[in-house]
Amino acid sequence: MNRRDFLVTTTAAAGMLMLPRLAAAATKTIDLYSGSDANIIDFWNNIVRPAFEKAHPDLAVKITDAGDNTGLRAIADRALAALKTKTDPQADIFEHFDPRLPPAGAEAGLWVEFSAQNIEGFDHLNPLAVDSKYSLPYRGSQVLLAYDKTKLDPKDAPKSWEQLTAWIKANPGQFIYNRPDKGGSGGNFVRRAIHEANGRDPKKFTIDNFTATYASQTLTPAWALLNDLAPSLYEKGAYTAGNTQSIQLLAQGVVTMTPAWSDQVLQAISQGVLPETTGLVQLGDLALCGGFSRMTVFSIGANKDVAMTLAAFLLTKEMQEAIITEIGGFPGVSWDHISDELRQKYADVIPATIPTFPSGDWETTVNDGWYRNVAPGISRT
Repeated sequence: MNRRDFLVTTTAAAGMLMLPRLAAAATKTIDLYSGSDANIIDFWNNIVRPAFEKAHPDLAVKITDAGDNTGLRAIADRALAALKTKTDPQADIFEHFDPRLPPAGAEAGLWVEFSAQNIEGFDHLNPLAVDSKYSLPYRGSQVLLAYDKTKLDPKDAPKSWEQLTAWIKANPGQFIYNRPDKGGSGGNFVRRAIHEANGRDPKKFTIDNFTATYASQTLTPAWALLNDLAPSLYEKGAYTAGNTQSIQLLAQGVVTMTPAWSDQVLQAISQGVLPETTGLVQLGDLALCGGFSRMTVFSIGANKDVAMTLAAFLLTKEMQEAIITEIGGFPGVSWDHISDELRQKYADVIPATIPTFPSGDWETTVNDGWYRNVAPGISRT
């Protein structure tokens, strides 16, 4: 779900101004690895790190871009080997990772177990965000439908899959989504079709229940749904090459509606990339997928204890509200612990549910299947 091409602004340059700091005075440096996009790494470098180091002048944070989930997985595999030999994995905390990987890691004791006993603010977590005792949610986002209110009256905006597909067919050329392997907004539109074809039951898909036979059984009906829509899409079956390109077509008035990440579209509106006349709607029968980014801490990291201090810092009101105001994300804590002003401002996008879809073999198979069955004429490069 690469969003690295979105809103690369002057924050990177601003971050360079912050580099001279009292790291030499720090007694411990926390090694954090991230597989997230450029805007999230900027957020950590320019917002989180300065605030944390000001609050804890004896600590420093080193933030390393691991590239993507594959890069994090390689570090996790290395750490599992280090666990067996009782050596330092040269990593303390992941900014976002699924502790179910590597498969034997959690059982072997690779990850710290989070609880109210070792994380201040743990009891403030949004129940929708809790996924594993080995991961600590701190920010979330969800795919919404962004649309042009000058062309579509908000009272007529589709609020179910049936209404959405009917609108797409009644307004040919006015809807587009990106290729599922090029960005999560289009990827989660495809996953919404998969859910629709399987009784709107996200529980039918888990990281552990993948088999080629089951995938064929559950995905084939979804390809039929998407093929049925294709002639009514922009240019009778065109697909953008990423989240940003979809938003750009909406901003230019080329299309009326497109799926978009909640954080990206809110940030785009606030920065003037999209006009104030941009509407947002979520499907009420089953929302489009989203999810929370969850920190994991290595049990054998040299700085495990202070990594836990950093993890808890992300749950403070200061950081949780910065997630909303700086990057347009959802907080990891319940909205009850956010200021009334922010809660009222974002009332229309506060999620009641956040369906998810597993990665791993499922992700590869969904992407491969979409190209093979829905868009066989499109090159993957």
